[in-house]
Amino acid sequence: MICGLLIGKDKSTGVPGKNYREIVGRPMCEYGFIAGKAAGLDHIFVSTDSPTIMEVGKKYDANIIKRPANLAQPDSLTEDVLKHAAHEIEQRLGKAPDIIVLLFANNPAIDVKLIREGVQALQEDPTLDSAFSVCRYDMFSPLRARKINEDGIIENYLSPDQMGTNASSIRSSEGGIYFCDLSVQVMRWSCFTEMDQGPQPFQWMGHRSKALYNDYGFDVDSEWQFVVIEHWLKEKGYTPGSTPFDGS
Repeated sequence: MICGLLIGKDKSTGVPGKNYREIVGRPMCEYGFIAGKAAGLDHIFVSTDSPTIMEVGKKYDANIIKRPANLAQPDSLTEDVLKHAAHEIEQRLGKAPDIIVLLFANNPAIDVKLIREGVQALQEDPTLDSAFSVCRYDMFSPLRARKINEDGIIENYLSPDQMGTNASSIRSSEGGIYFCDLSVQVMRWSCFTEMDQGPQPFQWMGHRSKALYNDYGFDVDSEWQFVVIEHWLKEKGYTPGSTPFDGS
């Protein structure tokens, strides 16, 4: 059994109301439900304290998991939200799903083909814990990262020992810098039950994760990111009145 789980809270601090703010004619959280339906998932669940997100989920026959107030705070950990949702999912289904597709309400740049690739990868390779979408962002290499000291002076984020002797100003000098953009996260159920053993910062990722190559994307937490994600959606065929999956 393959289930989808969309998570998103009512109040956000970075951009208030971002999870249901309109983008290309529909609430941002709606794109996760669209992707889950298009991917043919057996069940879709949504963990939220937001009445708006609940209403959007109902349009797609999503099973509502009402998130407790203590898990909807600015400092609430995603790990705790997922543990709570996992317990609810198993109780309602009467058994554990085989695979969970995790979707974030503030990340609409979801390539449905990557969901299918991730599911297939886990079905064919039992050594994999998960499959996560990644984007190549060489401009954000740790070697290029900086921090500002208390005097307002720019300093290297990495120490000279960490940078090594082959540091270069050429973006691609490290052979490609990839970031998990968190648009597509496909996991075995064990990633939930053994989450405390997972590595930081994404403990739900497991220890062995297949890369699913996305062109660009991220979970939205700043105003400028809306412009980029709007471009992504339009580029993929979304309009205010239609989706790429209409009629399929």
